Amino acid sequence: MSMASGMQEKQYTPSLLSFFIYNPKFGPREGEEEKKILFYHPSEVEKNEKIRNVGLCEAIVQFTRTFCPRKPAKSLHTQKNRQFFLEPEENFWMVMVVRNPMIEKPNKDGKPPTVEYQEEELLDSVYGAVLQQCYSMYKIFNSTFNRAVETGGVELLIQKLEKFFYRYLQTIHLQSCDLLDVFGGISFLPLDKMTYLKIQSFVNKVEENLSLVKYTAFLYNDQLIWSGLEQDDMRILYKYLTTSLFPRHSEPELAGRDSPLRPEVMGNLLHYGRFLTGPATLKDPDAKFRFPKIFVNTEDRSEELHLIVYKAMSAAVCFMINASVELTREFCEQMDALVGPQLTLLASDICEQYNINRRISGPEKEPQFKFIYFNHMNLAEKSTIHMRKTAGASLSSVHPDLMKILGDINCDFARVDEDEEIIVKAMTDYWVVGKKSDQRELYVILNQKNANLIEVNDEVKRLCSTQFNNIFFLD
Repeated sequence: MSMASGMQEKQYTPSLLSFFIYNPKFGPREGEEEKKILFYHPSEVEKNEKIRNVGLCEAIVQFTRTFCPRKPAKSLHTQKNRQFFLEPEENFWMVMVVRNPMIEKPNKDGKPPTVEYQEEELLDSVYGAVLQQCYSMYKIFNSTFNRAVETGGVELLIQKLEKFFYRYLQTIHLQSCDLLDVFGGISFLPLDKMTYLKIQSFVNKVEENLSLVKYTAFLYNDQLIWSGLEQDDMRILYKYLTTSLFPRHSEPELAGRDSPLRPEVMGNLLHYGRFLTGPATLKDPDAKFRFPKIFVNTEDRSEELHLIVYKAMSAAVCFMINASVELTREFCEQMDALVGPQLTLLASDICEQYNINRRISGPEKEPQFKFIYFNHMNLAEKSTIHMRKTAGASLSSVHPDLMKILGDINCDFARVDEDEEIIVKAMTDYWVVGKKSDQRELYVILNQKNANLIEVNDEVKRLCSTQFNNIFFLD
């Protein structure tokens, strides 16, 4: 967790101190405080300390309510850590405590080192969004907290929280959270009309032939092309697929980009398809046809669906089917025979298109600028700052101080509705530009020695005209 240089100071990145969920209504009387606590990490903390920490959060929330009844506290800043509060459903509170980054400075004469906490480093917007993601991710796989209580009482809710968060918390990498977590956007793959139409007709054809399929989503190389889900559901499903499911399954394919594991030839059609959820192979006589379940549209009617993820080369399709239907071997074989060959063909079509686009966009030399773009209306996100997402996190290729400036500019934008532009001269030859226009935001980092404001402005204009067809009309 730390970086040391010689015998000098050590730097520690932010880390998760604790994470808990409670409901004050479940233990209102004195002596029953423990009943409020539904989940607590780390679980080995002594019972009275858990009760004390939950009580403290309750007090803070109540105290801040006196000033602003409708908007209780979202975070509390202290010297050593920062606490984040979220009430995702009435009376259910989620709390995440993050230790501030710190620097350990050695002392002479064998005295213990001095610790300095960096209190201003963490951005509330970023970690507030991470906490909200924790809830959304729980909800897509388990439905709401209330639903669990209605179905099986508080015991069932406690079981579900234990099972889900025990694993989920291990996947949160607090040190690499940044502006992308605030946006929670989706990277779309732009395609020419012909290829897009082929994909749409493929989706229509499958939904027609396999009438059980209720929703479909189509991705290529971790980018979304088509989705029949509501935006908010797709956003969380997209995060799960790209940061958890796909990375777990990509290893066998990395041997050669798109190297087929073992293509099956059906008639004269190549078939590279396989299920990423459910049966590992249809050849196994004992294969299990159990698929993960997800919950969508939880705001109004809450639908429970089987999630079938099927992949051929770099194309992946999610088929969602009503959970009340039992999925059989016959159905999976039918789907495999129908989808496998067609998806294989489509994947190679898209691949050609993808490579043509890459060639047109010019050589891969390090440009003088990097950018993040986000559109609030369709959640489209594009970043040249982040490398490929790994299983845990998307790694940013710029200095954390610059990422923090981006976050600060974003917080300024969030305070006002008007369009605006902010230009910051950062350390050592870097300029950071933020533009907000009509629900779209663009952040650019330029590295130019001795540039002045006018040159920086021109450079950003040029970027807007080449990359975004002049979406930003601000002038």
